[in-house]
Amino acid sequence: MTATTHLPTATILGYPRLGRRRELKRAIESFWKGHTDEAALQETAGELRAATRARLVELGLPAEGGAVPESFSFYDQVLDATLALGAIPQRFADIAGSDLITYFALARGDRDHQPLEMTKWFDTNYHYSVPEIDETTPLAANPAQLVAQLAEAAEQGIESRPVIVGPVTYLLLAKASDGAGEGFRPIDRLDEVVGVYAELLAALNEAGAGWVQLDEPALVSDSLPVPRSETIALVERAYSILGGAAARPSILLTAPYGDAADALARLGSLPVEAVHADLVRGSLPEADLASGALTSAFAETQLVAGVVDGRNIWKTDLRAAFGALERLQRAGIDVVACTSNSLQHVPHDVRDETRLDVELASWLAFADQKIEQVVILARGLADGGAAIEAELAAVDAILAARAQASGVRVDGVRGRVDAVTVADRERDHEGERRAAQQGLGIPELATTTIGSFPQTVEIRKARAAFGRGEIGQEEYDGFLRDEIARVIRLQEEIGLDVLVHGEAERNDMVQYFAELLDGFAVTEHGWVQSYGTRATRPSILWGDVSRPAPMTVSWSAYAQSLTDRPVKGMLTGPVTILAWSFVRDDQPLADTASQVALALRDEIDDLVDAGIRIVQVDEPALRELLPLDADRQAAYLDWSVGAFRLATSGAAADVQIHTHLCYSEFGEIIDAVDGLDADVTSIEAARSRMDVVEPLGEHGYSRGIGPGVYDIHSPRVPSVAEQQELIRIAAARIPGEQLWVNPDCGLKTRGYEETVASLTNLVHAARAVRAGA
Repeated sequence: MTATTHLPTATILGYPRLGRRRELKRAIESFWKGHTDEAALQETAGELRAATRARLVELGLPAEGGAVPESFSFYDQVLDATLALGAIPQRFADIAGSDLITYFALARGDRDHQPLEMTKWFDTNYHYSVPEIDETTPLAANPAQLVAQLAEAAEQGIESRPVIVGPVTYLLLAKASDGAGEGFRPIDRLDEVVGVYAELLAALNEAGAGWVQLDEPALVSDSLPVPRSETIALVERAYSILGGAAARPSILLTAPYGDAADALARLGSLPVEAVHADLVRGSLPEADLASGALTSAFAETQLVAGVVDGRNIWKTDLRAAFGALERLQRAGIDVVACTSNSLQHVPHDVRDETRLDVELASWLAFADQKIEQVVILARGLADGGAAIEAELAAVDAILAARAQASGVRVDGVRGRVDAVTVADRERDHEGERRAAQQGLGIPELATTTIGSFPQTVEIRKARAAFGRGEIGQEEYDGFLRDEIARVIRLQEEIGLDVLVHGEAERNDMVQYFAELLDGFAVTEHGWVQSYGTRATRPSILWGDVSRPAPMTVSWSAYAQSLTDRPVKGMLTGPVTILAWSFVRDDQPLADTASQVALALRDEIDDLVDAGIRIVQVDEPALRELLPLDADRQAAYLDWSVGAFRLATSGAAADVQIHTHLCYSEFGEIIDAVDGLDADVTSIEAARSRMDVVEPLGEHGYSRGIGPGVYDIHSPRVPSVAEQQELIRIAAARIPGEQLWVNPDCGLKTRGYEETVASLTNLVHAARAVRAGA
């Protein structure tokens, strides 16, 4: 072990990466379009990294001692680890150019290469590029980017801490390449990968790194290829080797996103200098703390206590957080105040939000405010609780005022939830529904899209002009009607069977509804990275939720008036509205979900009254919110499925209810998906080449299913043959009368040229398979 160094008493695990005004997004997309070169992109990225480091120090993190994390990424931290390990799949071996060219090809694909599969990062709305590993995948340390960023920080006079996804988590998140041998698991190569990590650590040590952060969130998850008990043992094996290396920086081993209490004492005994525990979604091992076992385990190791919530935007109860830190300090443990996880999941600064209600804003803490809270807690650790009593009392007063604020509790909303019965969550039997829906005239292998069409520059300009008051409501509505009419005509020309209105009026699939529901607020600059350059502005669900008026009916009814083909009404489901918002933390999620579900139930009633006979209620986040702890999963699935059914079960048998799921490990939640009782479910499947159909077939899934045949997250145009092959794979396990043909997801982020080409190929592929070709 190297000579122990000590982290300062305040640190964080990571910071937002796209820039306060999404500067990195614009620079990368300009590079992708060929408008700028790689040198210009690297220059912008370097400026953003420098500004981030300077801001962290300005907010109070020490410039020395490794308190500042080096958590920048051009796209995704797992993809960064793939590049650092040299673990480039053989199918990309022919790509010429720089590391960055290869990196973006892995992320997005190109004309000749399908990109890596993408899925959700634990239980967040962040997505990562899934590594492909087999027995022969090359491994070679590539520390160039890590070392370069370390040197940049040193030039600023800041001792930064490189951040890398840890070896066990990396391999447990990987998938076996298509050419892997039977029974091969990526984790089988752990010892080789640990050897490469040791080389990376040696290179960082030589470059002057005092600390390195290795993230192992696999430690808190029961949803990985091995049991958690085995994960803990694998981490012990890996870090016994890394910790014993002769030349390395000090190691901060992190366990964010959940509860590592059962492993904490074992982690503290490893030959590393610091261990992080998420104490917001996790807990302290009370028995070990009481017996002194935790103190003994951390006798030479710092405990980095994640007491400030890095996932939500409410002010942390500083008094409670400081109480937890004091307990650890009194037990003789060298404790560091920290966030529960990287702050990449929250916006930059609430002070940017000049349009938010002042009282609501006082309840909030974005990334910068969370750092300020960490620094206050660290001062209390150093100088005693009396030194921060004024700050603790100020937060106490804010929390008390929030609890009493108007709109936080609305008796009428709560009374309606209390009156919900079991019957309110039940529809007619699926057989009766299937017979009643024959009148819709939908063919076998019906073609449709998931909902949104490209949000063009013209749409964004019109929305912005309306927002600035430069055009009036009548002119803006006329523009939207023209856009809807154009999209309907286009779909008819392409030959789709079930149409959508294209959602031109929607800025975001959650924010649109948040702006129309009571109990929500929206931000102006509250961007959060979802994947790559894609960012969303999560809405703030702060009070009891109700629907003052219909939200989508006029647009859907207008679209249906333009065509004889069925048009789907499009809604975002209650679980996804919660998952993609910052949700109040003062009541159970199940209660909030029921409130949202009742508002959507009213909307479905009005859509049906307006003549809409197909309604899609999207739940792409159903798998996302599944707790990492297996003991809490059944309760979650019960209330999440119940919320969807509460929203949809008022629909008569002749109304076809659709839903859509994203990035789901389908087999894990197939019983819950079945429990949704939707008439048709679409799900992403193109990148995984229809992996979902096997669990569907084994389960005996009996209702409509649309496994995606067109990957909309890549600019590639899949050919007729490519999509036809995927349809045939699905048709081999799913009867034709159940099978739908659709893209993986909405088309909002794509351009029209590629969209029209891809959908035209999709329709031709479906017709060919329908005809027996």
